[in-house]
Amino acid sequence: MTTRGFATRFTLSVVATLALASVFASTTRAEEEHSHGVAAQNNPLAKMVRQITEPYKDVSAAEKAGYALAFGCVSGPDSGAMGLHYVNMPLVLDGRIDAAHPEIILYEPVENGGVRLVGADYLVFADAWDKTHSSAPELMGQKFQQFEAPNRFGLPRFYTLHVWACKQNPTATFVHSPPNISCDAFSGPTH
Repeated sequence: MTTRGFATRFTLSVVATLALASVFASTTRAEEEHSHGVAAQNNPLAKMVRQITEPYKDVSAAEKAGYALAFGCVSGPDSGAMGLHYVNMPLVLDGRIDAAHPEIILYEPVENGGVRLVGADYLVFADAWDKTHSSAPELMGQKFQQFEAPNRFGLPRFYTLHVWACKQNPTATFVHSPPNISCDAFSGPTH
């Protein structure tokens, strides 16, 4: 074999190796991105929220269960939105967190005045919680975020945990304002 033939074969081997490495890296990255989304949707709390909110896909079922629209459609402070909050006030005022009974059912407004179920929000007023607990609430390993007063909702200081269980969120299952939820289709109260 000549030096020139060896150099050509060596160059082709290096190019082929780099091409294969590139294909492997993009496949691995795509698999990681897909598995992150799947892992979020397989989170035990997200699975539970999907199960317990299933009957509320039709917003009228949520209303019959004591949930009512509050705050209109809540846009995120920078981007995205938290959507429509259907609040069950007796659950909010009881000072407890119960995974099986979210205080708020979350919907995204869609065309023609409809809504799509996207998740749930657990909320407790901080003063009520702090009277009987030494730390902020946590639910199935997920820590609640505290909102100080005054806040844009006009509520006293509260703890909250959003669970985007019914619409995959590209950011994370428990962020406040997913970038793929929008208030654009909202034009006023539903029902």
